[in-house]
Amino acid sequence: MSEKSVYESASFPGKKPNRIRELFNAGKPTVATRIFSSWPLITEVAGSTGMYDYVEILAEYAPLEQHDLENIARAAELHNMGTIIKVDYANRAYVAQKAVSSGFQAVLFADHRTAEDVEASIKMLRADCPQDGGVFGFTPRRLIGYSAGITQMQFADMLRDVVCCFMIEKKEAVDNIDEICAVKGLDMIQFGPSDFSMSCGVNARDNAANIKEAEEKCIKAALKNGVRPRAEINSPEAAKRYMDLGVKDFNIGGELWNLTTMWSAHGKGVRDLLAGS
Repeated sequence: MSEKSVYESASFPGKKPNRIRELFNAGKPTVATRIFSSWPLITEVAGSTGMYDYVEILAEYAPLEQHDLENIARAAELHNMGTIIKVDYANRAYVAQKAVSSGFQAVLFADHRTAEDVEASIKMLRADCPQDGGVFGFTPRRLIGYSAGITQMQFADMLRDVVCCFMIEKKEAVDNIDEICAVKGLDMIQFGPSDFSMSCGVNARDNAANIKEAEEKCIKAALKNGVRPRAEINSPEAAKRYMDLGVKDFNIGGELWNLTTMWSAHGKGVRDLLAGS
């Protein structure tokens, strides 16, 4: 994590800890998984394994309401897990601020292309005060215990803990990766091969060499600037290549991928047994 984006937050009564920020500040690796369901039980089941530092809620793809965000955050906190929400580009300010107010500790922004795009989105998660130059107003919601004695400057301090993450998934973003990784307040990036390939006008399956080159370019730029690169993988074996590149943050599997893989393999196994009999 870049020295430019480290916030040494003061401790005060009622402050809700940010699990992800704590791990980042301590320089520790992180492991996460992806969830589509609004049912908080799914978050709680992931937490009950004791294997994950945080869950990523894919609001870019899944239907969610504000009540769902609060309940997912509560479920994660029962198991000392953090929460990150992946948001659409078009309505990112609204969804990101509502998620943070509900108790989410990080936001993953999609579809950004330039350093200016990234700077604008980081301001959406910083307080509207001279010290931070953001646009986030004081909000007496779950993040601060519904305004139980928290001052405005303490609220601003809590917003400084919110972790700012960005997908690098457009050709233009890869071209601008050095400028993007130099943006103050950027904490983590993740390369996205599908959107990157589409923005290049080709299918991902026909773009393997270009994907690898672009991904490694992004990882190197992030590490050079003190930004944490995260890799999305579907098996522990896949982590080795990224660890050799210096990556220590991983998002493994996902609710739909896990279920589809299990249902396909087990269903086929039973079908094969029945056919053989």
